[in-house]
Formats: sequence, C-alpha cells, structure tokens
Amino acid sequence: MSTETSNMGNSEDNKPSNFIKEIINKDIDNNKNNGRVITRFPPEPNGYLHIGHAKSICLNFGLASEYNGKCNLRFDDTNPTKEEQEYVDSIIEDIRWLGFHWGEKELYASDYFDELFEYAVKLIKKGKAYIDSSDGDQIKEMRGMPTKPGIESPYRNRAVEENLDLFMRMKNGEFKDGEHVLRAKIDMSSPNMNMRDPIMYRIKHATHHRTGDKWCIYPMYDWAHGQSDSIEGITHSICTLEFENHRPLYDWFVKELEIHHPQQIEFARLNMSYTIMSKRKLLQLVEDKHVDGWDDPRMPTISGLRRRGYTPEAIRNFAEMVGVAKRDNVIDYSLLEYSVRDHLNKQAQRVMSVLRPIKVILTNYPEGQIEEMEAVNNPEDETMGTRMLPFSRELFIDMDDFKEDPPKKYYRLSPGSEVRLRYAYIIKCDEVIKDPATGEIIALHCSYDPETKSGVGTSTKKVKATIHWVSAQHAIEAEVRLYDRLFNSSDPAGDKEVDFLSHINKDSLEILKNCKIEPFLKNAKIGERFQFERLGYFAVDNKNTTTDNLVFNRTATLKDAWTKIENAKNK
Repeated sequence: MSTETSNMGNSEDNKPSNFIKEIINKDIDNNKNNGRVITRFPPEPNGYLHIGHAKSICLNFGLASEYNGKCNLRFDDTNPTKEEQEYVDSIIEDIRWLGFHWGEKELYASDYFDELFEYAVKLIKKGKAYIDSSDGDQIKEMRGMPTKPGIESPYRNRAVEENLDLFMRMKNGEFKDGEHVLRAKIDMSSPNMNMRDPIMYRIKHATHHRTGDKWCIYPMYDWAHGQSDSIEGITHSICTLEFENHRPLYDWFVKELEIHHPQQIEFARLNMSYTIMSKRKLLQLVEDKHVDGWDDPRMPTISGLRRRGYTPEAIRNFAEMVGVAKRDNVIDYSLLEYSVRDHLNKQAQRVMSVLRPIKVILTNYPEGQIEEMEAVNNPEDETMGTRMLPFSRELFIDMDDFKEDPPKKYYRLSPGSEVRLRYAYIIKCDEVIKDPATGEIIALHCSYDPETKSGVGTSTKKVKATIHWVSAQHAIEAEVRLYDRLFNSSDPAGDKEVDFLSHINKDSLEILKNCKIEPFLKNAKIGERFQFERLGYFAVDNKNTTTDNLVFNRTATLKDAWTKIENAKNK
C-alpha cells in the first residue's frame, strides 16, 4: 500500500482519472445494456457510514447522474443479529445530507428473500447446491488453505430430493442454528478460496428488523449480493478491491441461474492517515465510551463530520480530488481538512471570538462611550457586506495575544508595546494588573490612540500586529470545543501487535468555558458555520447547545498545523 497526498489544486484539466468511466463509455459505445447505466450503493445497516463510504456514495450516485441513469440505495440486511433501524435511519439521513437521491424509496436485500430462496431451490435442482450437516469448524477445516486443496464434504453428493427436503425443513424452523447450511457445489480444489463450495444460507433464529420472524434462514452476502443486483437490473456493480476475489463467484451464480448479469468492477477503498475505517473498531470506540457516540466530531463518520461543521460540498470535493484508483493507497488526512477550509473560506461569515479572555481597560477612553466599528463579513465575497461591532472602554482579548515577558520577535501585545485592534484603534499596554494573592494577571491597562481608527483620518502610524477583540459590555458567553485528531499515529491499526486504542490522542478534545463572542452570534442557529478570525472555522453544536448554553465545535484550524508537526519530525 502506498502513501499519497493528492494535488490540492486540481483543475478541470488535471482531475484524477476515473477508469470506471472508461469502462462505462466503452459499454455505451457498444450499446451494452441498451446504453443504460444503473448503479447501487449497498450498505449493511450495522453501523454509521464513514468518510470511506462517502467516497463510494459520491462515485455511485455521481456516475448515475452523469450518465442520466439511476442509483439505488439498497440495504444489505442479511444479518439480523447485527442490524438496527437506528443504522438504517442514519444512513438515509447521511446520504440525503450529502445531496443524493435514489428515487421513490430505498430498497432492501430482504425485499428479495422469497426470490433468493427460489433461486437457491433452482440450484439445488440443477445439482449445483447441497445441504451440508458438518459443523462450522469442520467446514472451515475442509476448505483447506490457499496453498492446499480443500476436502469434499461427506454430504456433498446427497440426492437432490434429500437436499430439497432438508432445505425446506430448514426454512420451516425444524433445525437449530448451525445444524445445517446450504452450500454451492463448485470446486473444492480451486485456488480461489471463495469458489470452494461457499455457504449460501445459514440458520439464524433471530428477529429481523423488517421481516420479523418470517425467516430463520438468512442468505450470505456473496449469495444475496449478485442476485439482488440482477433483480434490480444493475448494469455496473461497483465495489471495493477486497471483493475482487469474489467476482468469479458473483459471475458463477448469475451464470448458473441464467439471469441478468451485471458487471462487477472493483476500485480502491479510501484509506486515510490518522484514521480507522473498521466498523468493528468504530463500534468499540462508541461502546467503550472513548468518544461521545457515532456522531462525535472526532469520528470519521459522516454524522461526526457534519456535527463538526463539515459541509456536503467539502466532502464531495474531497471525493473528487481523491479520484478512483485501481490500487490501495493512503490519503493524507490534511487533504480532507484542506477541502473543508477551501469551501468555508468562500462562504463562512467572519466573526470575533475570544477563547481565553483577558480584560483590557482603555484608561483614556471616555467612560460610557460606545462606538460602532464596521467589519467585513467575508473578504472573499463582497456580496456578504459588512456588520457593526460595538466598541467600548473595556474589552476582552485573547491571553495568547499577550506576554508579560515576550521573546524576541514577538509582535503582539506586551508591556510598552503597541498593536492594532482589528477594525478599531491602535492601543498600547501601559500596566499589568495582577491579583495580589495569586499573582495572576486579571487585567491590562492600556491607552488608545484616537487618531488611528481603522479607515478614518490621515494617521500613518503602523504596527506589526493586529489582534482580535470583543467589547466586554456586549460580549456573549459561549462554550467552545477544540477538537483535534483522535489518533496520534498515522496508522493506528497498522501494527497488529499493538492495540489501536493505545494510539488515542489524549488531547483530542479541549473544552473551553466562558469564552467571549461578539453579539452578532446571539442568534446563531444549530449547524451554522463561522470563521472565528485568526482562530479557525467553528460550527454551532447540534447536541450540546441549549437556550442557555451556546456551544461551538472547531471544524478546522486556519492552517494545517499537523503537516508542520510531521515535517518537523522528519527533519
């Protein structure tokens, strides 16, 4: 597996190639499928969708749209013990949020359980499937190894009538879980392990979230997948590379059944640094409470990214930049962050927010006076206009913008130094006020230069730094959550000898209380995104925000700090 960082400046002329489109174009030229393009996205409802699924969603729905075709949303609900309606609902919400639609209704593999059963009966009658009464360990042992042929089951040559009788009795619930399975009769010496008499049905006395207790036998994925594609008239069954070795079995089933034959095409799944994509591991993070649910903003789930403040446009653009590859690679996480910065930079409202406030008192500013300073809402979009910021004698600035004993080349505020307040005046720090008991700084006494108001007058006075601020009298309190990457390791699951949980970044969440934000944000709505000037992009949290507590999640910093860290490590 290689590591790649995609070009962040992809233009129309140098977009990543898409070999799947080349296949579809050739099919259309040859009038295959009468020129139709029908794809599908087939998630298993056993967890929430993640950024890897988003790539597949964008690919399948995008191709259908580009070729004036259709993309079905079909749930692979063949394992009732792991599937829940909650997951179905979350998947539907995620795909709609990304901006894709699938027609009148979503589909389910369970819609076809009756037809799949009849297809299985057809294979039994053809002598191409049989009931195996061996237990799971015996079947596993008989399959052999990739370098060693398998051994035929002693039940492999049961009579067709006996197989049909047992299969019907399995369906009717006469047997316990694991007592029998239905297997395809193919080739136990095949070098492809998937062709060594794969299991088609197993007994599971479990209630299905849609079919209830109608069934106690459930189809395996390899059996349900291709036949469901065929029933729906899918033309191009697009899946990830791990299913490449399953394609001969996919083709064998539809050929033996003599039904519509979709074309399976494999592409490289999305692997991303500092991230895990395993649903099992993501579920472990949730169940062990390492994160605050599937939608925790540190999770790579679509719902987590949405809550963090990502936009559907940013995710779709990311999928476009990543492209469609034939071999596995690793995409740097910074590309995803670049994508959301690039989009929010163009559309996010700029605002002032002080996360770690320290009070500034302008001793020479008239008490009780309030001015309004004109601020630009977004310099990238003039149509967004301006707003007015209240300015008063007492302000808040960020602690990070003041040092009592500054190092060399420190240009922000320090005793005796001057800075400009964004959209306002130049101020000078005259005195540091401390708590006599603790020595903690509680306020800065400063003076302002009335001749230096931004955009007014003829003052030519210049300073080397501009900092943000809010009026203490008008500031609103808010809680701000600074989310960072969940893992410190670029490949947290790569070392099989080390528990991936050991790579969790203990500093991935910092909660700041009593932050001070400008009054413009008083009516901010859940999900709205803003750029806090000089600090990054933030979104109103949809889970913790209440009428009495406004909570913002950091979506992304203004710059890629992690790349700088990694570059420093590698020097």
